[in-house]
Amino acid sequence: MCGRFQLSVKGKQISERFNVEVFDEFYKPDYNCAPSQKLPVITNTEPAKLNYFKWGLIPFWAKDPKIGYKLINTRAETILEKPSFKNAFKQRRCLIPANGFYEWKKESNKTPYRIFLKSDELFAMAGIWESWKDAEKKTVYTFSIITTNANSLMHNIHHRMPVILPQEHENDWLNDSGEKALQKLLVPFDSGKMEAYAISKKVNSPANNSAEITLPIAINNQDTLFNFDL
Repeated sequence: MCGRFQLSVKGKQISERFNVEVFDEFYKPDYNCAPSQKLPVITNTEPAKLNYFKWGLIPFWAKDPKIGYKLINTRAETILEKPSFKNAFKQRRCLIPANGFYEWKKESNKTPYRIFLKSDELFAMAGIWESWKDAEKKTVYTFSIITTNANSLMHNIHHRMPVILPQEHENDWLNDSGEKALQKLLVPFDSGKMEAYAISKKVNSPANNSAEITLPIAINNQDTLFNFDL
């Protein structure tokens, strides 16, 4: 799954990487992006703009917005089978910019890990989005991150991972209308381009939101940095 991620770069970097407008009065670097927060996304309907949607999908037909807490992730394997996801997959897709994500390794007392690209560059996770109206007819925009089976690096930490799109396929995700072509994009990212290391459990609380939580820690006095080449 993917329950936390990092988007801690300057707005200019996002603007240059994704060719979108980023306004500093709205965008703030975030080291601990968490469910229910309003976070930056790039949608298929407004690909030149950075929008801010709530993390946790609320389907348009939902009676209770609390369903969003259960729908922070969408499984790639069943995305066309579930009523909560299939319409959004066909019509409302988005990119979620990040420069790292976090996962907890259950076998080691739930030690959190930071996972990122070796190049330390920005990347885009595949997502779907929805619009929902509350009791006052106010529109609430939400999103969910699509997950897939873990690649060889992630298998050391967790059996699932977010779908990270190769840069050359980001526009395909936003613009393609063919279901089969889109599904082919929902695969594990190349392990050889990723690294991971253990971090402090301070990340467990969204209130901790500084560069400190991204720093590597040692376990039993041993370096925890690993990648597919090791």
